[in-house]
Amino acid sequence: MARGERNIGAKVRPITKLLAICLVAGVIVAGMTFPFAGAMGLISNDASDTVNATSSDLAAGQLPGVSTVTDNQGAPIAYLYEQNRTPVSLQQMSPAMRGAIVAIEDRRFYEHDGVDWTGTLRALVTNQTAGSTQQGASTLTQQYIKNYQLYVTAQTESERLEATEPTYARKLREVRVALQLERQLASGRTKQEAKDEVLERYLNIVFLGNNSYGVAAAARTYFNTTPERLTVPQAALLAGMVQSTTQFDPTRHPQAATGRRNEVINQMLGQGMITQQQAQEAVAAPLGIVEPLATPPNGCIGAGNAAFFCKYVVDYLGESGISAEQINRGGYTIRTTLDRNAMNLMQTALNDEVPPDQRNVADTMANIQPGRDKHRVVAMGANRVFGVDGDALQTSYGLPWEPVNLGAGSVYKVFTAAAALEKGLGINYQMDIPPDGYASPIYRDGSGNPFPVRNASPAPPRLSMTDALATSPNTGFVKLMEYTGVPPVVDMAVRLGMRSLAEPGPDGVSIADTVREQNQGSFTLGVTPTSVLELANSGATLASGGMYCPPTPIESVTDASGSPVPVSEQPCEQVVDPALADTLMSGLAKDDQPGGTSNAAATSQGWNRPMAGKTGTTQQNKSAAFLGFTQQYSGAVIVFDDSSSPRGLCDSGGDNPPFPCGDPNIFGGKTPALTWYKAMNPLFAPLPVAQLPPTSPRYLQGGSNEQVPEVVGDQVDEATEELRDAGFQVAQTQVGNRAPAGTVVGQNPRGSILPDQVVTLQVSNGTVPSPPTPPSGPPPLAGGTNTGATGGGG
Repeated sequence: MARGERNIGAKVRPITKLLAICLVAGVIVAGMTFPFAGAMGLISNDASDTVNATSSDLAAGQLPGVSTVTDNQGAPIAYLYEQNRTPVSLQQMSPAMRGAIVAIEDRRFYEHDGVDWTGTLRALVTNQTAGSTQQGASTLTQQYIKNYQLYVTAQTESERLEATEPTYARKLREVRVALQLERQLASGRTKQEAKDEVLERYLNIVFLGNNSYGVAAAARTYFNTTPERLTVPQAALLAGMVQSTTQFDPTRHPQAATGRRNEVINQMLGQGMITQQQAQEAVAAPLGIVEPLATPPNGCIGAGNAAFFCKYVVDYLGESGISAEQINRGGYTIRTTLDRNAMNLMQTALNDEVPPDQRNVADTMANIQPGRDKHRVVAMGANRVFGVDGDALQTSYGLPWEPVNLGAGSVYKVFTAAAALEKGLGINYQMDIPPDGYASPIYRDGSGNPFPVRNASPAPPRLSMTDALATSPNTGFVKLMEYTGVPPVVDMAVRLGMRSLAEPGPDGVSIADTVREQNQGSFTLGVTPTSVLELANSGATLASGGMYCPPTPIESVTDASGSPVPVSEQPCEQVVDPALADTLMSGLAKDDQPGGTSNAAATSQGWNRPMAGKTGTTQQNKSAAFLGFTQQYSGAVIVFDDSSSPRGLCDSGGDNPPFPCGDPNIFGGKTPALTWYKAMNPLFAPLPVAQLPPTSPRYLQGGSNEQVPEVVGDQVDEATEELRDAGFQVAQTQVGNRAPAGTVVGQNPRGSILPDQVVTLQVSNGTVPSPPTPPSGPPPLAGGTNTGATGGGG
C-alpha cells in the first residue's frame, strides 16, 4: 500500500470512531428525551412493558437472605443460605459506609435521576476513543439493577451471563429501568428519601467477596463487626472492593487492597466527607482483617451436636410446604423446639456408651415432650457425626428419625398389649406363657411352616400382662397375638406413632400391608424397620392420654420482615381411649423395678422415679432398643450394627462399648437402657416427680364381655352351669382341701379370658392335703430374646 493510501486509512479510522460515538450518543440522548417511547427502533412497546415490569419487581423485590435456625430460646444453631446476606436498614449502616460507596462509585448520586448523563457521555467518548473500556459510568441505581438481575432474578448460568453481557442493548435497558425505578420510588416521598432507598438496596445486594453479599455480611466476614460500627478505613476497603472482589481481596492481595482503600479515602476527603486528619488516620490504619474470616458456617453440618436435628427441621419444613430452596433464600428465622440442655446431655450419654469412632456400632436416640396439642422434639442425635466423610464414620443419613432396618425387638410388644386391651382384655389378664420352643400357628418360617418361638430364660406358665411386659417372654406375646390377630396389632402400632410402616414403598406396598397380608406373627417381636423418633413418639402418644401428634421440631417461622409464616402440620388425633393409654402406661411401670429387664441400668444411674419402659432385642442380637417415658418426656434408643453386613453385637458393659462378635449378647437392658438413663436422669432431676396416671377398671380387668364369672365358693354343678351359660367351656380338676367335697376352691383364669380359653375349676375332694414343701426361691422370670429365625426380645 502506498504512503498516501495509508494516510487516508489513518484519517478514516478516527472518523469512523467519531461516527460510532455520535450514533451511540444519539441513542443515549433519545433515551434521555424519550425514555418510554423507544430509541431509533431498538426498543419496542413490548420492551417498554418489560422495563415497567422489571422496575416494579425491583421496587418490591425481596433479596435472598440467610435463614437462621435457633433453639427454643432463640439462640442460633445453624445458618442456611444460598447467599450470605443479612439485609439491614440504611440507618443500621455507618455514615462512613454510606459516604465511601457514594464517593468512589457515584459521586453525583444524590443529584441525578438514576442515570448520570454527564458521566455516561464522558465514559462513552473515552472508551470508544481508546478502543476498550477505560471508564465506567453506571450509577449506583444501574448497578443495583444489574446486581438484582444477577443475584435475584437469574436462576441459570445463561440468565446470569445475560444479566452481565457487555452490550449497548443491556446498558440501554438498565438506563430505562433506572429512570423508571427512581420515578416509582420517588412517588409520595422526597428525592432524598427515594435516593436513600436506592442506596439501602444497593448496599444490601452488592457482592463483596468471600461469600459476602451486602455490607452487613461483609462487616461480619472481614471485621467480625456490625455495619453500624464500620469505621472509615473499614468502609473504604469494602467500597473499594466493588470494582473487583478478586483484584482487591484483602485476604489474597493485601497490598492491592490497601492501595484501593486509600484511593477511596482520598475520594472521601476530596468530596468533603472526612477531614484531613481523619483521612491521614484512616490511611495509616492496618487492614484489620480477622483470621479466619468470620463467615457463618452454611448448612446443618455446622450445627455441632444439633446437626441431625437441623436436618430434620429442613426435611420437616419441606414436607410442610417450605422447600429447602425457599429456606436457603428466604431469610427466615426458624425457632425450633430444641432444648440445648437436653441435647447436650443426650450427646454425652451417646458418646459415653458408644464413642463416635467405634466402627459398626451406631447409638441413636430421640426425646419428645408429650402433650395433647403438640409433641415437641426436644433433642435427637447419634454417636455418629453428621457429615459427608464416610472414612471418618460420618453420615448424612437421618439416623435418629429414618427407619433402622434391624428393628427394635420386643418394644413392639407394647403394641400387642394395646391391641389386646382394646379388644377386651385387661392389664391384669393372666397370660398363658407357652413353653420354650412353642410352635405358634401364626409364627412361620419362609416356607410357611410353624416355627418354634424361644425365650432367653425359663418363664412361669402364667403371668399377668404387666409382669409379662416387664420380663418379656416371647412365647406369651406370640400366643397373645393369636387372640388379637396380626392386623389389629399392626394398625395399633401405626396409630400410636409408627407411621412410616404405612408409607408405600417403591412398589406401592407398605410394610404394614405386607405384614397384614402375610399374617406375620413375628411383628410383635419387632423385626420390622423402625424409626427411633417414631418409637419415642409412640411413648409420647401413650403419655398424652392416647393423643397422637406428629413429632414436630418447629415452634415458629417468621420471614425476613418478622411476619409469621404458616407451617402446615398434621393435626393431633385421639387414637386410643385415654383410659386405655393411662392403664397401659401404668402397666409398663415394672421394667425399671427389680426383675424388670432394665433394672440393672436404672439402678446404676440412680433412677428413682415412676416411669413406663420396655426393652427390645432383635434376632441374633444385631440391634437392641429401649423405650422409656413419663408424662414429661418420652425417649427411645436403638443400638445396632450400622455396617453394610451387620453382625450380632457383644455388650460386656463397663467402659467397653458394644462390638461385633461371634457370640452376641447385647440386650435392650444394656447399652440402650444405659444410654437412656444417662441422658434422662439429669434432665429429670430439676423437675417435680410425675406420678403415673390412674388406671381404669375396664382396662385393668377387661371388658364385661370377656369377664369370667367369679365362682369360687360355689358348688361345682352350679359353677359349671353359670360358666356355660356365660359361653365358656369348663374343665375340672380334683384337689385336696378342707372345704366340703364338691366346692369350687379355685378357678383358672380369673378376671378376663380369651374367647377360646377353657375355664378350669379346682374342686375340693374334702380331704386335707399334705403340707407343701417350701419353695427354695422366687419363681424364675421370663427371658427376653428369641433365638429363632425371626424373633426379637427384651
